[in-house]
Amino acid sequence: MGKEKSTLAEKINVLRAAVMGANDGIISVAGIVLGVAGASISKWGILISGLAGMLAGSISMAMGEYVSVHSQRDAQIAAVAREQHALDTDFSGQEQFLKDKLLQTGISSHLAEAAVAEMLAKTPLKTIVREKYGFDLEKKISAYAAALASMIAFPTGAALPLLAILVIPTTYRILGTMVAVVIALILTGYFAAVLSHSSKLHGTIRNVVSGMLTMFVTYFLGRMF
Repeated sequence: MGKEKSTLAEKINVLRAAVMGANDGIISVAGIVLGVAGASISKWGILISGLAGMLAGSISMAMGEYVSVHSQRDAQIAAVAREQHALDTDFSGQEQFLKDKLLQTGISSHLAEAAVAEMLAKTPLKTIVREKYGFDLEKKISAYAAALASMIAFPTGAALPLLAILVIPTTYRILGTMVAVVIALILTGYFAAVLSHSSKLHGTIRNVVSGMLTMFVTYFLGRMF
């Protein structure tokens, strides 16, 4: 059971990193290529700037995911060590913490004492960590897997606006690229909302609006210069 939980947690984390990496790739490179297209009609300049943004973004996203997940894991390890020490030196204090927490839910003192005794008799460290910090000792995530997923997903998402602006005829390439990017942002915004258990409609709209704002700002800045 523990192995299954760990595997599920890792898969969800990797999927989250992949979706966010693809989303950032779409928005970042769309902003870059539209900004350059606003200032120049050179496909060579657009291609070089897009590829440079894709490479820099892929490395940046991978390092960011690695540092973020590793920092979270380090914080969890430190919390586990603190709670193990607390259980060894002040077991009654931990019992009282759990009892007080249960009493706040409205149950009787007798039931709270019985529940705490049962919880701490089986898995004391797992129980106290879950109740104090909200994470499960058995659900581990990998910084390397998250970094790799993000590094692969970013250029995958970034390829869409870059290919669109290079392939679509010059007359329609700005509008065509924006339409392609909006469709992609609808998909990534929806899946990001599913993974975070938030409102799918609000998450999708927020993602599309932020992407469109990025494209409009960079394009008109390019036109100005």
